[in-house]
Amino acid sequence: MRRKCLALVTVALALVTTLGAPAAAAPACAAPTPSTTRPGYLVADPGCDLSGTPFTPLTDADGRTLSRIHTGVRDGAAYRVEVPLRWNGQLVVYAHGYRGTGTVVHVDNPALRAHYIRNGFAWAASSYATNGYDVGQGVRDSHALIDTFRQVTGRRAGKVIMSGASMGGHITAVAIERFPRAFHAAMPYCGVLGDTALYDYFLDANVTAAALARVRIDLPLTPPADYPQQWRARVGRILPALGVRAGSAPALTAAGRAWSDAVERRSGGDRPGFDSAFAYWNAASSLAPLSDLPFLFGLYPGLSGGTGGIAPGNVTDNRNTYYRLADSVLPSLRELKLNAEVLRVQRTASADPGLAGIPRVEGRPSVPVLSLHDIGDLFVPFSMEQEYAQRAARNGRAGLFVARAVRGVGHCDFTEAELARGFDDLVSWMRTGRRAAGDAILDRRVVASAAFGCRFTDGAHTGFTAPPCPASSRPRTTASRP
Repeated sequence: MRRKCLALVTVALALVTTLGAPAAAAPACAAPTPSTTRPGYLVADPGCDLSGTPFTPLTDADGRTLSRIHTGVRDGAAYRVEVPLRWNGQLVVYAHGYRGTGTVVHVDNPALRAHYIRNGFAWAASSYATNGYDVGQGVRDSHALIDTFRQVTGRRAGKVIMSGASMGGHITAVAIERFPRAFHAAMPYCGVLGDTALYDYFLDANVTAAALARVRIDLPLTPPADYPQQWRARVGRILPALGVRAGSAPALTAAGRAWSDAVERRSGGDRPGFDSAFAYWNAASSLAPLSDLPFLFGLYPGLSGGTGGIAPGNVTDNRNTYYRLADSVLPSLRELKLNAEVLRVQRTASADPGLAGIPRVEGRPSVPVLSLHDIGDLFVPFSMEQEYAQRAARNGRAGLFVARAVRGVGHCDFTEAELARGFDDLVSWMRTGRRAAGDAILDRRVVASAAFGCRFTDGAHTGFTAPPCPASSRPRTTASRP
């Protein structure tokens, strides 16, 4: 009997050897574990997406493995590392965007994951140890990935590129200034490159709406518990005067058209497709708990004392802001009236020179920086690129910054082709020293031209409506290989 069993085992092993072993079952996802550094926080399993899909090495069309992966938790932050089998010795550190204020942190993959691996680049990403708009923690945890990469792979990256989306763009801009020797190039996209200027924009949009609707508002430094309800009631009076209603495209009144003009100029200037962007963002619902309001009204800085709950004090200020409704030399009577009646706010706090609160972006890059932004983005507006360009120019670093305009209305609404071309061109710039091409975003006439954004837009962007791009300004369709 024993001999018979041994014979059966031998036959089974032979069949396995002949036919190939069955694929290993995907590892089960573990439950989130308590953070060791942040009481009350949980860290999701970095080996799985939140959907329950396991994080596995990338494969080609024939199922052949193209990479090796590493996951873990360091100092309360989950991380992922992926290294192509044919690694070129370079690493991309990816910083994710804002994820709300929940207490479960999780790590995910960059949009260009497959592009990185196909072209020989390793990448690493962190969940950060906290959620919220905690840029400082994002900088610390992203910078730590360089050492984590060395520890888990046993190899040191020859060059490191920093990249990030939205809040991750803010993290990218701060990281390359705080750790200038750690990085060799940077690619923020849809990024908050103007630090507190973003909150000034939220302030501008709301105070101009109220003034044009002739509704009195305030900005309490310590909002009472019922202030969201007070604000909702005031917005309920503002919206009909403007012709705006959540969930549908606006039917603008004269006051609403003036508000559109003011927002356009505070978000980047007269440019193609703005009407479609304004309609898109006013039809969109805002963030909880004010999801019943049109998008920008739920972002009023007065709801949280002027900082979004990030740091003590009010970081917004419009005492010296002159709101324009047109680009004419002389102001109109309506423009003069708006500026006389709009609520004026004085800051009590500023961007932090370190990594606390809202870290300051100096605009002092020491490495090539290539950035992309949707010109219809009214969440993190296109003006963030202009703010960074101005700071870089004041610091004598204009030659190290290139911005590319994309004709989309969403936030971080980029095609893979647009991102891949930007990355490839940044790598070429880093290697050769020849500055990548970009748009003249500080030239008001260029921004207002009908072809603005055509050069680097590659693919369809739902909701963006503007005259078609001239054939001469269409982008090349194949991204260069680094």
